Amino acid sequence: MRSLTRKTAVAVTTLALFLLALPFSGTAQDTTAGRVQDRYAQPAGETAPAGVSPDALEKKIESVPTPAFVKQGEEYQKELAKEFPTPPAPDGPLDLEKSVLRGLAANPQMQSARAQILGAEEGRRQALANFGPVGTVSYGYQRTDGRIWSPSAQANIGTSLANKTYGTSLGTSEDMNQSLGYWQNLYTLQLNVTQPLFTGFKLLSSYQRAALAKDQAQSQLSNTELTLIKSVQRAFLALLKARSDVKSNQDSVARLQSQYKVTQAFYDVGLKPRLDVLQAEAELATAEQNLLKAQNSVLTQTAQLNSLLNLPLSQDTSYVGELAYEPFTMTIEKCLDTAYTTRPDLYIAVKSVQIAEKDAKVAASPLYPQVQAQFGYARKGDTPGMDNKRKTSSVVPEATTVGVTANWQVWDWGSTYFGYSQARDTVKKLQADLARMRLDVGYEVKTYHLNIQDAAKRISVARTGLEAAQEGYRMAVARYQAQVGTNTDVLDAQSRVSSAEFNLTQALSDYQSALADIYVAMGIKNTALIPN
Repeated sequence: MRSLTRKTAVAVTTLALFLLALPFSGTAQDTTAGRVQDRYAQPAGETAPAGVSPDALEKKIESVPTPAFVKQGEEYQKELAKEFPTPPAPDGPLDLEKSVLRGLAANPQMQSARAQILGAEEGRRQALANFGPVGTVSYGYQRTDGRIWSPSAQANIGTSLANKTYGTSLGTSEDMNQSLGYWQNLYTLQLNVTQPLFTGFKLLSSYQRAALAKDQAQSQLSNTELTLIKSVQRAFLALLKARSDVKSNQDSVARLQSQYKVTQAFYDVGLKPRLDVLQAEAELATAEQNLLKAQNSVLTQTAQLNSLLNLPLSQDTSYVGELAYEPFTMTIEKCLDTAYTTRPDLYIAVKSVQIAEKDAKVAASPLYPQVQAQFGYARKGDTPGMDNKRKTSSVVPEATTVGVTANWQVWDWGSTYFGYSQARDTVKKLQADLARMRLDVGYEVKTYHLNIQDAAKRISVARTGLEAAQEGYRMAVARYQAQVGTNTDVLDAQSRVSSAEFNLTQALSDYQSALADIYVAMGIKNTALIPN
């Protein structure tokens, strides 16, 4: 009779505990974040030093003057905003495609690439202008002060009288030198025009080099766009993964909290040892720590996305989306062909080789004669208006000259030749770098294609494993509440569910990340990350 009564009491107690545990599993997830925050939150007053109130500390921080370099950086940003205005922050939530488009429109990396294109265009115009004639105008003033020795003859009166008296023929003049004062103002106006006729292909090669540099800058803009697209997409996917991790950790905390309360209830009526309660509490504390880490990761990834999109770091931007799986159907051969024909960095490398070849031609230009036509006009006078009032015969009032000059450097001890040889070696180096880059591109595309296949297989396996883990957890909980299972079985089953959820999230994240990688590796701007 006593044995029957005892079994009945155990059954009634077990049923009551089971009914009490059911609402906990349904409501614990909603209160988990608040309970964890209340348990581990730091009191507001503990952030301030001893003896200083938080308000006083905040005022003291605000009173600290802003460093000069920070103000200078703000001025630079204002100047940059005039040339490249930043679009206003978008309204409403941002999905993956909208986030990428916002980054392409507002990120300073794009402003830098656009400014580089403008500079390359100005360089091309400069090289084109060098084909035209160059004119120089000069105006000068010169004053000359000095003395001039002028020869003259003076009559010798004594000799003249002697000739008359004695009938002699002696010389009656005597040579004398006179020192005369002299000064002159000289104003000179000169106009010289030089037209290069042949420069050993230097001007032509320089212009072609500038045009190639502009093409290279435009390709660099495309390369910067791809790099930024990849950065935004990876940050966005990391945010989605962090949110999924938060959801998984919340579910884990809810399950462990329910198990902890059931175990505590069993212990209170003497049906389970204290060890089960301690184990459940330790597992719950570990899950709560993982939840706090996942929540902090969400805040970190949000700040990173705001930074890439040129939004305030403290802004609570609404990013929407979810990790999903859509099949990728492109073959490895198609991916490689697309990459070899579309990658902007390969185009940049090709342009670098062509630019180096033009540099070699410029280096060899002194080996050829340099021919140029010249035109000159000069006007001189002793007044600022170029008038010759003193009529000085030594001043040519106006002169015009026209001519052609040819110069040929015939000997420089091999300096020009060695410079040309160095430029040719640079061409060979860049050609080898281009070949190596093509190999690296093939390796990248192959790796990312394999990563897509691997992640797709892991998604299927992870879904199957999650279903099995969830069913095993339900069975373990039922066995424990029926007093035929152990607390360790329940905790192990819960751990397997959490691991299965994390594996599925990681597989989905890896799949989406591999998609972002392979599209960038192929040079395709897939802003929405939709598989072709």
